[in-house]
Amino acid sequence: MPKPVVIGHRGASGYRPEHTLAAYRLALEQGADALEPDLVMTRDGVLVARHENELGGTTDVARHARFASRRTTKIIDAEAVTGWFTEDFTLEELKTLRARERIPDLRPGGRRFDGLFEIATFEEILLLRQEVERQRRQLAPGRTPEPIELYPEIKHPSYFASVGLAMAEPLIATLERHDCRGLEAGVFLQSFETAILRTLSRLTRLPRIQLIEAEGAPFDLARSGDARSFDDLLTPRGLAEIATYAVGVGPAKSRVIPRDAQDALAPPTSLIADAHAAGLQVIPWTFRAENVFLPAPLRSSDKAADRGDLDGELRCFLESGIDGFFTDQPDIGVRARDAFLGSRPGSA
Repeated sequence: MPKPVVIGHRGASGYRPEHTLAAYRLALEQGADALEPDLVMTRDGVLVARHENELGGTTDVARHARFASRRTTKIIDAEAVTGWFTEDFTLEELKTLRARERIPDLRPGGRRFDGLFEIATFEEILLLRQEVERQRRQLAPGRTPEPIELYPEIKHPSYFASVGLAMAEPLIATLERHDCRGLEAGVFLQSFETAILRTLSRLTRLPRIQLIEAEGAPFDLARSGDARSFDDLLTPRGLAEIATYAVGVGPAKSRVIPRDAQDALAPPTSLIADAHAAGLQVIPWTFRAENVFLPAPLRSSDKAADRGDLDGELRCFLESGIDGFFTDQPDIGVRARDAFLGSRPGSA
């Protein structure tokens, strides 16, 4: 079977503040096959890596008196959000901020890095990728190391377009500056919205992934009056339509293996078989080692932040036939993936 891809979700975000160059570099050191940056826009049209465009939860912006007046409330994808927003800052201003751990109660180890790292641009992530690939070639002369893949997620594209910061063309321009143009580039463009992926299918040959939430509907469909939900997108008919503009789906992991009444893993759904029948890969998210994120039988204690048996959860999903997965702890993901492949008949 093809080797399932291990994707460092926001880098090695279980060990370093997410979306920092330090987190991405550590993910590659831990053996991740790919990196997943979430992309938002600055006021001057630069793509930067943040989980959300709101900055208060992941940076020290609240400590900068000069930016106090920029705290505001906005409607993002039909929800009121209060804080500071990337689209109200130039890149130069954002570079004065420093990242901090997003979930310090669950990841107290990440807090020791608070204040050390800048917000990373997408351009800097592409340069890091090139640097590490060059180092690998130098360490293995005469061999061609496997390329590092990228799975950039385009966040809130309808919202950014509504404030004059449409994301598709700047994204493609940034990628093309780094010679990322086709299937061989190892770049998979992702979004929970559908329209941006259709637009990108007309602008680039880079493959696309339709992300799927555990419930609800794509914001762009709801905004346009289209009644289809994520459930509808995962029917055989919906998957066949996705296959016209994407090469895979990235579902919440509960869409692949749900939980039962005891919060244990239940039997898999038909999603993998249905998606594969439509010619689509299935790459679920997000696998995390802390107890609070694991099924009850795989938790190590009643403490939310303690680590449980992520290897065991991944083994179940790998046995179900997934094509890859997003994880905050790439070292555990690589270990579990390699152990699974080593246990397959004929692997010796």
